[in-house]
Amino acid sequence: MNVYPKALIDYLTYFHGNRDYFECHEVLEEHWKNEGAQNSVWVGLIQIAVSLYHQRRGNKTGALRMIKSAIRILSNQKEELSRYGLHYEALMELLTKRDIEIENDEVYSDMNLPLLDLGLRKECERILQQTGLRWGSESDFNNKYIIHKHKLRDRTDVIEERLKQKKQKADRRIP
Repeated sequence: MNVYPKALIDYLTYFHGNRDYFECHEVLEEHWKNEGAQNSVWVGLIQIAVSLYHQRRGNKTGALRMIKSAIRILSNQKEELSRYGLHYEALMELLTKRDIEIENDEVYSDMNLPLLDLGLRKECERILQQTGLRWGSESDFNNKYIIHKHKLRDRTDVIEERLKQKKQKADRRIP
């Protein structure tokens, strides 16, 4: 198996384990920001997770916007996707199909990302097994925390950081 960024492995385990698309976004966003690439493969993968998060919650507008953006960004990332163990053609086919399903108001269904590297999948399966989850699990619609995580998560640290930044900005303005 190639050596992959931990963020990608975390993304894949959240994506295929408990279907925590919000966490998929969180782990890859941190990696993407550290890398500094604007329209990178990371942005496209984040947008896939965000699209599925919205679709599962019934937010068609958000789901469509994100899936279309993911398709646009990833359409020219064949080498990068392959380098990170993903099957480009199969992924683009899945995304195009999902775009149509969202457009047609079809009911959400779980999606598995097509991997080229079976060693990558085995590593993710090993990690999931340690947490009591398995690859390809179905979404748990009874787990309201995962379904509505953006509304239910503890945002204390985010609010504190914003207040800190606001205070620092105000302090800089005082002569």
